[in-house]
Amino acid sequence: MKNVILTTALLIATASFAQKDALNRLNEKAADYEQIALQIWDWAEMGYQEKQSSALLQETLEAEGFTITRGVAGIPTAFVAEYGSGGPIIGILGEYDALPGLSQQATAAKASAGGKAGHACGHHLFGTASTAAAIAVKDWLKTSGKEGTIRFYGCPAEEGGSGKVYMTRAGLFNDLDIALHWHPGDRNSAGAGAALANKSAKFRFYGVSAHAAGAPERGRSALDGVEAMNAMVNMMREHIPERARIHYVITDGGKAPNVVPDYAEVYYYSRHSSRDVVIDIFDRIVKAAEGAALGTGTTMDYEMIGGTHELLPNLTLQEVMQDKLLTHAGVTYSDSEMAFAQEIATSLGLDGVNMELASGVQPFTTEGRAYGSTDVGDVSFAVPTGGLRIATWVPGTPAHSWQAVAAGGTGIGTKGMMVAANTLAATAIDLMQNPKTIAKAREEFEQRRGADFKYIPLLGDREPALNYRN
Repeated sequence: MKNVILTTALLIATASFAQKDALNRLNEKAADYEQIALQIWDWAEMGYQEKQSSALLQETLEAEGFTITRGVAGIPTAFVAEYGSGGPIIGILGEYDALPGLSQQATAAKASAGGKAGHACGHHLFGTASTAAAIAVKDWLKTSGKEGTIRFYGCPAEEGGSGKVYMTRAGLFNDLDIALHWHPGDRNSAGAGAALANKSAKFRFYGVSAHAAGAPERGRSALDGVEAMNAMVNMMREHIPERARIHYVITDGGKAPNVVPDYAEVYYYSRHSSRDVVIDIFDRIVKAAEGAALGTGTTMDYEMIGGTHELLPNLTLQEVMQDKLLTHAGVTYSDSEMAFAQEIATSLGLDGVNMELASGVQPFTTEGRAYGSTDVGDVSFAVPTGGLRIATWVPGTPAHSWQAVAAGGTGIGTKGMMVAANTLAATAIDLMQNPKTIAKAREEFEQRRGADFKYIPLLGDREPALNYRN
């Protein structure tokens, strides 16, 4: 019995030393990871076009001994990197796509960097921190001698392209025990997150061209179809659940005022915290489009662009992540970073800035109000999933803004990135050593998901839109 106790104690001590060593090595390479993140920030490649960004992360992981499977789920920029053997199998998600029209220098004044896209959601930090965390877990596995598998999932086109939905549909997460993710923000939080289900499509109207002054009676305006549809959907807003969201942009409305447009296109999103409500709203939007075509003498078709489930929370995992976040949060900002933060706050119309909000940790909460959407939602219905929000922006900064792009190109962004990397790595290592926690997370997952759940992608059976533009 004494030998068993000594052996157990030795194994615990070895694992503890291995964890400290792995995290020390992670932080020793902070400058390397900063360089990777800023390179992806500079490339700013949009969804499904992230060839350089994906390749750089693949090369980084392959150099660390990971086995790479490229082009998964029929997507050239999607990949899976794996190290280890046996269970448990822990997956860490990473993103690297940018947003259109948000090119920005790393300055506190609005100034285009000369490109057409920018990392206004911080996915350059997301992908890099998740890569760093996966490598740290690999180092721990190698040193500790423990059995287990760490996987990094290279996930393209989160911004409207629903990349992870295709990966979920392909079954890539089915054998995972746990999936972990994080997202940039302006606070550090491991409380139960939330995300809205989302269904999106492009509605295309077809009419008849004619001279708008000389022969208008011979024309049938496709733009009239779009505008009639928009008018009906806007009236519909009064008669949908209060927290539902509908957004649209006219992506093609004709080319000249004196030509009756024979083609027009409008791009719609519908969102709610329940996918069933989203499906109902979307179906009503389709009816509005059909009515608009009928009333304007045009024809209409539509193409599904994206569709994501709401996020399924897992408090068991969030509590572990909260514990690790409290350990690893806390950064010190330089004088120049503090001055930058103040200028950013001014540009946002704020009276001042409290950077302690970015270095501290928010109180743990079991409920989160959903505002945006993420394709992590689909992953969360396939496997128990835990996530973080980490401060990489100046407090008060909204996502999808030039201020978010700017901060992501500075030390404010990369310092937050390392908090995320440490927290993810420590969480994964903790879970690998605690099968009871994994079992508890699985039990909660099964209960929340429901015994009769059947996964049906909201985007249907369409193939990835590899020529997609956000």
